[in-house]
Amino acid sequence: MNNLNNLNNFQKILAIRLRPTDDLKQALENITRENKLSAAAIVSAVGSLSSAAIRLGTGEVKNLDGPFEIVSLSGTLGRGGMHVHIAVADGHGNTFGGHMLSGCEVHTTVEIVIHNLSDSYVFERVQDPDTGYKELQVTVVKEV
Repeated sequence: MNNLNNLNNFQKILAIRLRPTDDLKQALENITRENKLSAAAIVSAVGSLSSAAIRLGTGEVKNLDGPFEIVSLSGTLGRGGMHVHIAVADGHGNTFGGHMLSGCEVHTTVEIVIHNLSDSYVFERVQDPDTGYKELQVTVVKEV
């Protein structure tokens, strides 16, 4: 993993390049922890994966062998965890997407831009009795 910017004093933007064999989810967890991100959003991501692990809306888990191009990566990062969705396309343009899981291995590179919102918000995950999942809870720490 290569940080193109160091994040300190609540710098607003972090640009990162991941390298071959990095696990995308683990890298995002490390970035969140190392940079003390209490609230952040993925702004942009491009790159390729040699494998993808995706949970579909039905709950079914797909472990896919690539290579794939990332066509979309979006989500939130915070103290309580992350919620990230990914869409990837194979060499024929077939697209697969859903909830990103561990097992999304970088093929050549992944370039990610993250917007740090930690100076104004805290993102936590709390169990929601209606959905059965840990859902986003936003706390305002400073009015913007």
